[in-house]
Amino acid sequence: MSFATSAPKLAQAVTATFATYCTADFLSNFIQHPTQKMDYGIFNQFIGREVDQPFWGTRTQHIVGVAGCLAITDHSSQALYARLFQKELCFAKSPAAFVAHTFLFIFSGVTLYCAGDAAFNPNHKEEDRMTTFKSETYNSYVGSNTAWFEPYVPVAVAKFAGPAAGSSWLGSALLPATLAYTTVKGVG
Repeated sequence: MSFATSAPKLAQAVTATFATYCTADFLSNFIQHPTQKMDYGIFNQFIGREVDQPFWGTRTQHIVGVAGCLAITDHSSQALYARLFQKELCFAKSPAAFVAHTFLFIFSGVTLYCAGDAAFNPNHKEEDRMTTFKSETYNSYVGSNTAWFEPYVPVAVAKFAGPAAGSSWLGSALLPATLAYTTVKGVG
């Protein structure tokens, strides 16, 4: 497959993953903080809340930033696996590799986000940027270790709700990602 034909397909896949991760992060807020009013920055105006900061330091920054970084590291990790082993990464065929992929792409993606936040967020003092990055990277490591269960969620959904539910977008992508966001943010 040439670059000209594979690039649009890759862009479409990364975009779909990004949208799924944005939705999962948003939904995980309701699991973690069911009674709190989250600060969505510029989007507060659409839900009748005051906008203090339009982007930096808000849930919108986190949702967009983490989802973008995770979408990139998820697809990069899968592509690297496919290139190295000449086969597609699949939980059913390589469960240990898939669980390792899950930890690695989540840890790298969240760490990438932490680096961007530490470097560019104007709310961080210049002298605190490296300390912020190190602290958030440690939190990312701790939280990422809780996401080992993510590949098992579609299997459980299929067992209890049937194979169609387990292989649906809701059962195989959104629910696992939402639960993973909840544990990674909750522990990290």
